[in-house]
Amino acid sequence: MFMATLDNLVVTSALPVINADLSASIEELQWVVNAYSLSFATFMLMAVAIGDRFGRRSVFLAGIALFTAASALCAVSVEPWMLISARALQGVGAAALMPLSLTLLVGSVADRFRPAAIGIWGGIAGLGVALGPLIGGAVVEGWNWQAIFWLNVPLGVVSVSLALLALPNSFGARLRADVVGLLLAGGGVFGVVYGIVRGNEAGWTSTEVLSALVGGGILLLTFVWWEGRASAPLLPLRLFRGRSFTIANLVGVTFSFGIFGSIFILIQFLQIVQGHSPLEAGIMTMPWTLAPMIVAPLTGMLSPRTGTRLPIVLGLALLAVAMAWIALKMSVDVEYGEFVGAFVLAGLGMGLVFAPSSTAVLANMVPDDHAKATGTNSTFREIGVALGIAVLTAVFTGNGGELTPTGYVDAAIPAVMVGAAVLAAASLIALALPSGRRAALAPAPAPAPLPAQSALVGG
Repeated sequence: MFMATLDNLVVTSALPVINADLSASIEELQWVVNAYSLSFATFMLMAVAIGDRFGRRSVFLAGIALFTAASALCAVSVEPWMLISARALQGVGAAALMPLSLTLLVGSVADRFRPAAIGIWGGIAGLGVALGPLIGGAVVEGWNWQAIFWLNVPLGVVSVSLALLALPNSFGARLRADVVGLLLAGGGVFGVVYGIVRGNEAGWTSTEVLSALVGGGILLLTFVWWEGRASAPLLPLRLFRGRSFTIANLVGVTFSFGIFGSIFILIQFLQIVQGHSPLEAGIMTMPWTLAPMIVAPLTGMLSPRTGTRLPIVLGLALLAVAMAWIALKMSVDVEYGEFVGAFVLAGLGMGLVFAPSSTAVLANMVPDDHAKATGTNSTFREIGVALGIAVLTAVFTGNGGELTPTGYVDAAIPAVMVGAAVLAAASLIALALPSGRRAALAPAPAPAPLPAQSALVGG
């Protein structure tokens, strides 16, 4: 799971290098990130359904294998389209890792340890995302951008062995896969993101862009209609009857939109405008990246007492302030010290959001719905990543932004401010979460006992 979350943003530090090495345009650089996010989001719920039917550990292992092979393909890419295609395949593998990792975890610990376990899981997830720029920068500077992907290969091989030893192979409801739902949802999200990415270049009123946006919207509406009538829906709409689940997913998409779209802009600012190396840019963001590693597990352990609403609202508010701070201070010659306070606030904010959001998603869910619920939340978050990068980059290019030291800052400021505004809206949405301890109790009754032959090794 750490590899899957890490690869969301590990490539951001390498984008300027990839731009020079592969002669990639800013549109192609977006797709290097978004191809991963979109395939990740599109196939996540399908992976959950297949895991329910054929065994969650089995599909988890298949995801690791595909992710590892696709990482190798990324490393040997010599053209932008090759890297984009391999990233899309890598996202398909990651789609099996993120939701099933939490489902396997929840089914392997006792009720009393579940909030702490989810907190640790959230901390690792947050760490993977937050350390992406730092690890990417270190690898790019020490070796090359291809090494970012080669590192996944030995980790994947080791992970397969450990998963076979330590994880039980649990099952869910064995229903027929909703292929129609998969095609409708995937096509709809792709159409909307494609239209946003192409808007400035092709023209917002062009046939190409309007067809993508309108067609994507129609497909998404059709998806909702289909899911309400399918016998085995990819996304059971009944899950949204729970207020905690619905609001947590709205928070997930707006949180990812605001924060990861801003990170996409900021990391390139530190390198392209201020001339820092990839490693230096990663080190400079450490006050941001290290905080979730500490704050998220503590928040997960405290949420049974505080509820989920308080830390999520506070965390999103801190993130909104941090992004606005960065936008207001951004200039060609700004000193690093001007950003440190904002980075600390951003790290605290992310740490406060990750674990309670996962707890809120699973609140009052029966065990059979755990995988669907976590898969849905991860899907919404990945859609938020793709939309955030697409929209904030559209704001950047719409304001005349260029990947040059002199053409970057004036366009980056309004883009990051949009991210701050979306995060502020997310904090208001989070106020609708259930309050108090009820929202932070163990998310569901303990799963049924597993067969002795598949018991968790080592407790």
